Amino acid sequence: MHCLIKFKDEIHSIALPRLFTNPFYYTPHPLSIRAVKQIQSSLPEPNLSEKGKMYGTLVVKTVDGKLGFLAACSGNAQKRDSPIAFVPQVFEITNPDGFFSLGEAELNGINQAIASAENSPLLKTLQQDLDEEIAQAQAIINDAKSAMAKAKLNRQAIRQEAEHHPNHKQILNRLIKESQTEKSNFNKLKKEYKRRVTEKQENLEQQIKQIQALKHKRKTLSAQLQKQLFDSYTFLNVIGESKSASTLFGPTTLKVPPAGAGDCCAPKLLQYAYCHQLTPVAMAEFWWGVSPKKEIRKHGHFYPACKSKCEPILGHMLKGLDIESQKIQDKKLSIELIYEDDAIALINKPEGLLSVPGKEENTSVYSQIKAQYPAASGPLIVHRLDMATSGIMLIAKTKEAHTHLQKQFLNKTIQKKYVAWLDGIFKESAGSIDLPLRVDLNDRPRQLVCHEYGKQAITKWEVIERTRSRTKVCFYPITGRTHQLRVHAAHLLGLNTPIVGDELYGIKEKRLMLHAGQITFLHPTTTQKMTFQAPEVF
Repeated sequence: MHCLIKFKDEIHSIALPRLFTNPFYYTPHPLSIRAVKQIQSSLPEPNLSEKGKMYGTLVVKTVDGKLGFLAACSGNAQKRDSPIAFVPQVFEITNPDGFFSLGEAELNGINQAIASAENSPLLKTLQQDLDEEIAQAQAIINDAKSAMAKAKLNRQAIRQEAEHHPNHKQILNRLIKESQTEKSNFNKLKKEYKRRVTEKQENLEQQIKQIQALKHKRKTLSAQLQKQLFDSYTFLNVIGESKSASTLFGPTTLKVPPAGAGDCCAPKLLQYAYCHQLTPVAMAEFWWGVSPKKEIRKHGHFYPACKSKCEPILGHMLKGLDIESQKIQDKKLSIELIYEDDAIALINKPEGLLSVPGKEENTSVYSQIKAQYPAASGPLIVHRLDMATSGIMLIAKTKEAHTHLQKQFLNKTIQKKYVAWLDGIFKESAGSIDLPLRVDLNDRPRQLVCHEYGKQAITKWEVIERTRSRTKVCFYPITGRTHQLRVHAAHLLGLNTPIVGDELYGIKEKRLMLHAGQITFLHPTTTQKMTFQAPEVF
């Protein structure tokens, strides 16, 4: 077991966890923190020219009861020259003599053949010949049409003049024969040029078919290679069951494993532990290095496992282990009524309460409002706050009020102010952030910055207080994208300072310190301008 690492520091005083780490929702156990610090001391300092990477540790117990830990880095690149004994890949995809490397080499050969054929002088010549033939045919046929039209007009004039001519019938017969001859010659001309164009097209299509055959071969080989690859990624669990990535992703909405499935830290660590009769004790993953341009990843911060790639795999690998459950609210969360009339209501939502019912949680602002106003018409909810965010929400009691308020949101005339504590210090005192956002398809519900497909997201901000380690700000969102304030605060191109307690983009604490403290709008019935406030409690 060359990958089992001994703790350098004394750990006997640290109590073992009662349950194994929930990889999607956890606070690192003290043993995991010790293991991470030991690994980090051997990692090179971040290189500004290289993107950072996710690393992970798994504290384990040997058959004879001794504690140690395993380490892993994400991706399929092997760190052969590292002083750290990282666990190997679940499947050695980088083996130069393996089927995947050989298959990739064959695909690269096909790609080169396709590129060569698509850029060949012959293909360009055939295309040029066809274009020239089509242009020439069109010009000659158009000229012939013009000549026929002139001849027709000429015959019409002769026909009128010949009405009283003694040889009237003979003249008409001659004109008819001329017309028939012209049409026959024109049809022959069209047929000849159609034959010539078709000949050029067939020559070109013959080359195109060869390229299409290569592309079909590439597609077939790629699909076969991917299937063989994901059939080769097999994952164990503590009770000895083994399942392939293909099997595990089959019942999911994805149907097939996404690229990189099985190459994250958690599957690698658990696989090695199961293969070497090591009992998992605690796990933690952290980012090391420069932040990426899209996702929120901070140097040295702990992060949960990604859901799209890891959830189906870990759901199988963790079977048989007693896992920590996700945080459960130990108190009943109730909304506070701030204002109401016949058309609207304003409430103060506590942090931890959903705006609308979720997949596993029915208690929400909507359910409480619906119970409070059973006769209300319309959807009630006009806008939402994240579950972790507290503050003012505007409620519409009637369909008319809902429509009126929605238009105000769409026209961006409703003004909102949020208050937040940020986990750090920066020099600027005010500014504006314009970073487009979209959902992270590999790790919902996280959002990421995407200039290509993201929706515009604009936030104005100002500092209102500073301490030695934190900054209190007011946010004024111009748009209302999901997690907009959280991403704009944490992202490298935003304030680069996450909101305190943000478990998705920063460091988890007791709560997310983000509060919707003020809203200004026009009353849907009276059109009177109204402003309401609800002070933050952090």
